[in-house]
Amino acid sequence: MPEVETIARGLDRKIKNRKITDIWTDWPKYFKLPKNAASFRKHVIGKKITAVGRRGKNVLIYLSDNHLLLVHQKMSGHLMVGKWRPASKITTSHVVRLRENWQGQKWIPVASGESPLWDPMNRFIRLIFFLSGGEMLALSDLRRFAKVLCAPREKVFDLPEIKKLGPEPLDKTFNFRKFEELFRGRKGRIKQILMDQNFITGIGNIYADEILWTARIHPTARVEKLKEKELKVIYGSIKKILKKALRLRGTSIDDYRDSGGERGKYDLTRYVYQREGEPCPRCGTKIKRIKLGGRSAHFCPKCQRP
Repeated sequence: MPEVETIARGLDRKIKNRKITDIWTDWPKYFKLPKNAASFRKHVIGKKITAVGRRGKNVLIYLSDNHLLLVHQKMSGHLMVGKWRPASKITTSHVVRLRENWQGQKWIPVASGESPLWDPMNRFIRLIFFLSGGEMLALSDLRRFAKVLCAPREKVFDLPEIKKLGPEPLDKTFNFRKFEELFRGRKGRIKQILMDQNFITGIGNIYADEILWTARIHPTARVEKLKEKELKVIYGSIKKILKKALRLRGTSIDDYRDSGGERGKYDLTRYVYQREGEPCPRCGTKIKRIKLGGRSAHFCPKCQRP
């Protein structure tokens, strides 16, 4: 959630009130609704962007004519605003950089050599929305896993994958009593429950580890055995970690970049995630890693006793 929220806020500042004038892609499989590029173009081209928001891990771009453009960036995708040119139209100043990182890419940034758009993780441009005013909204997606759809708003919000999403953890109305209510009748391991997007939306693998370390709760703790005081600590830790990650504009351990192509800073301050064998920031005990539901869980064996 911190990464998607950071991108949505950046896009809202940069592209609101712009009109989509054209689209380019080399991967039409992105389009899930409508399911072909020609129909998708008809839904999008000519429409004005009125706002950008988020629901769960979905970027929501509100368009005129009551339409909604939804982009799920998946694991390796990120949306950026800038200017790019076809790689066939390079200048001498770009040659060295292209040799180093950009060979085989179809689009290159129209930006100074210091621009974050030249970050190698920003070079996998698969989809471009051309905007009025000359700028572009581009999707860089190494693995081509992203999903893009456009339809009337009510149709998008009625999709099962949107309707089933759990509450937003940083919503002002999401108080502890609502959080506690979610656990009634639930069974399972706390980390897996926190990462269930239909239980509570927006907590991924990184932040689940960080939240549980902050709360001093072992990732395998059974939720049906947690007491009210423990749930209160977890609730507070969710708010604390997600707000901190938002201030630091997300985590860029791998390929995440914000709407300007810049790295997030949370990974520079993380407590346990991917720090196996390093000392716990609280007690100095070596961080351990276990497999839980097919994912890694990082924790301090002293601070987070089973």
